[in-house]
Amino acid sequence: MSDLTPQAIVAELDRYIIGQHKAKKAVAVALRNRLRRRNLPTELRDEIRPKNILMIGPTGVGKTEIARRLARLVNAPFIKVEATKFTEVGYVGRDVESIIRDLTETAVRMVREEKTVSVQDKARQNAEQRLVRILAGVEKPKRAASPLDFLGMLSGELPGTKEVEQAEPENLGNVKERYFRGELEEEMVQIEVTETTPVVPGLFGQGGQDELGQGLQEFFNMMMPKRLVQRRVTVAGARELLTQQETEKLIDWEEVYREAILRAEESGIIFIDEIDKIVGAKGESTPDVSREGVQRDILPIVEGTTVWTKYGPVKTDYILFIAAGAFHVSKPSELIPEFQGRFPIRVELEALSVDDFERILVEPESSLLRQEKALLETEGLTLDFTAEAIRTMAEMAYQLNKENENIGARRLYTILEQVLEDLSFRAHEFKGERFVVDRDFVQQRLEPILKTTDLSRYIL
Repeated sequence: MSDLTPQAIVAELDRYIIGQHKAKKAVAVALRNRLRRRNLPTELRDEIRPKNILMIGPTGVGKTEIARRLARLVNAPFIKVEATKFTEVGYVGRDVESIIRDLTETAVRMVREEKTVSVQDKARQNAEQRLVRILAGVEKPKRAASPLDFLGMLSGELPGTKEVEQAEPENLGNVKERYFRGELEEEMVQIEVTETTPVVPGLFGQGGQDELGQGLQEFFNMMMPKRLVQRRVTVAGARELLTQQETEKLIDWEEVYREAILRAEESGIIFIDEIDKIVGAKGESTPDVSREGVQRDILPIVEGTTVWTKYGPVKTDYILFIAAGAFHVSKPSELIPEFQGRFPIRVELEALSVDDFERILVEPESSLLRQEKALLETEGLTLDFTAEAIRTMAEMAYQLNKENENIGARRLYTILEQVLEDLSFRAHEFKGERFVVDRDFVQQRLEPILKTTDLSRYIL
């Protein structure tokens, strides 16, 4: 991590995002300050908090992608939320504390995946040993559990402890040799799996009530004994199921939760989009939910507080918040002063030019043209785009954004789909061929869009 200088961070972002150097520079400095903070003495480190960022710019210019790529670069928990989904306390809507709960869930998933990889070899080895014993009849499955087993526990009888009678065990060594030679892959075997009860969303209503209902359902699932069911699967399928079971046994879940909470607190990044939509017009008096109230509810989380999750308390003091909005109708200065003060770094992102559109089509590592070429190559069709064709698509994207709603780089998706629609539909007919997309082909395919745009000017 020490080699992630601000210049290196910007260079990495340049691989995927065109332009917007000011925004990249701002997030690079914010990330570097996090790394610097870790090297400070404890008493000083606790006093330094991240400087949150407010991005101002139209849709489709790279605001979300910059934050997402930044989090991926340092393997940090990241979530994107829309400010319009949250409402003032007392109204129907999502509780703002659910932002932190969602971030913690993301951190737990990341740590769980890492731990799973670290114990995968050992888990597979244990699973294969169990599978050989089951095939040989040495390890016998327990009887299928019943919901009434919960009552049996009161009398001292543990659920699922009676063994099913089976034939005499085969020679373990013989079965083991046949198994590792791959001779038993299609054989059917009976194993035990734990039946899980899915959490039903919306069971208790909306918003905070739904989150409460989910917690209650998970609590009752933990209180009830786990129900073991018998499944008859192939040896190959059994190996995967048993590997999952052994993985669960090898992972220290308390350590997972502790590490996940620490990662969420110290490295978490929260991207709040459409922040301009919760700016209330001065002097407004409507029955709608107070937009200023939403700002005041989000404010404690940004300032620093402790949110209780099912994995434990999570402090938000050192989480990096990046807010973004177009601010076409409102202005950042219309946010409440306390909220403005918590986002000291403001960056204005520039609208995309024709040159930007052209670079977006070809320069990023996962550029749109590269994606389309790769998709059609799976059908055996090789696509080539001339420089004139690429320039024409960039010019038309810019023109359509200028004359209609400006949706930024997303306009290129519309352009490309229109240009390649017929080719994609009949790609299997051109297997082994090469097709060159030139300017004339692009203009011919985009003519219907331009005609529709011209007519729309005269329709009331």
